[in-house]
Amino acid sequence: MLDLGRKRFRPGRLFIYLALALGSVVMAFPFVWMLLSSFKSLREIFRFNFWPQVWSLANYQEVLLNTQFPRWFGNSLIVAGISTVSVLFFCSLVGYTLTKLRFPGRNFIFLLILSTLMIPTEMLVIPWYVMATEYGWVNTFWGIAFPGLIPAFGVFLMRQFFQSLPRDLFDAGRVDGVSEFGLYWRVGLPLVGPGLAALAIFNFVGNWNAFLWPLIVAKSASMRTIPVGVALFSGEAGTAWNLIMASAALAVIPVLIVFFIFQRQIIEGVVLTGVKG
Repeated sequence: MLDLGRKRFRPGRLFIYLALALGSVVMAFPFVWMLLSSFKSLREIFRFNFWPQVWSLANYQEVLLNTQFPRWFGNSLIVAGISTVSVLFFCSLVGYTLTKLRFPGRNFIFLLILSTLMIPTEMLVIPWYVMATEYGWVNTFWGIAFPGLIPAFGVFLMRQFFQSLPRDLFDAGRVDGVSEFGLYWRVGLPLVGPGLAALAIFNFVGNWNAFLWPLIVAKSASMRTIPVGVALFSGEAGTAWNLIMASAALAVIPVLIVFFIFQRQIIEGVVLTGVKG
């Protein structure tokens, strides 16, 4: 007997598919426009032609050979790398401590950490800069990276994942004589792999796109990151949109690579974080 219910037309589902398709086009259009514009000359960009009339790599040659973009690219990789490694270790360690160790004031400390999320970044810039000046961190990689070494969001995310792990598993390890750090490193971390992957991606992308703090603390042109360096292509004499498009196309490559490699972990991390209490 045929299942006629599966062949029944459902206007609601069709509307959802159309809405998703329209949203995909709207979100992808700026990226496609940027990529195509990177092959155009500055004059052709202002003609608002969708497809380049003459495909050229001159913009990429100018950016890579006649500017400090390769240096800015390396700076962004170093800063994002330092921050990501620090976040993965310290945020996971704090998340383990707040869930698997019992001590007075544990919940209060967690609420205190979460409360820092309500403080706007702009309010923290001045104390950060004073600290960087006093300790000689201005115009250094450490000075650019230190504000994002242990973010409160990372602590919250890892706490959610560690909270889902059964306590009996860790109690059994304590009975066998495993140290607390051993339980964290050898038992806890392997079980929260999706959370670590999601946190690494979120943190890497956030630091890769950071603009305000690197703009303030990076004094020399050689210490600028990609967002700050690309902003120099716009000045009083005009805006080199062709160079900006080429730089943006190159800058998005690491983010796309990370996303395509870990997209499954991103989705799993977001879903699991939303359903855990």
